[in-house]
Amino acid sequence: MGLVGLAVTFFGFLVAAGSVGLSSSTGARLVLVVVGIAISLFGIMGLINPAYQKDANWNK
Repeated sequence: MGLVGLAVTFFGFLVAAGSVGLSSSTGARLVLVVVGIAISLFGIMGLINPAYQKDANWNK
């Protein structure tokens, strides 16, 4: 699950970074960057973090 989270986080980064080439209007770029950040945060907080929390030292 950690690798899936890493892939989702990287995809969110690509959406945010790719907004420059996808749109010329500032509003559309802003929306794409916010969507990319939201995807990245979901990858980090929703997928990577729980994958490592279940194997944490304090849970043993």
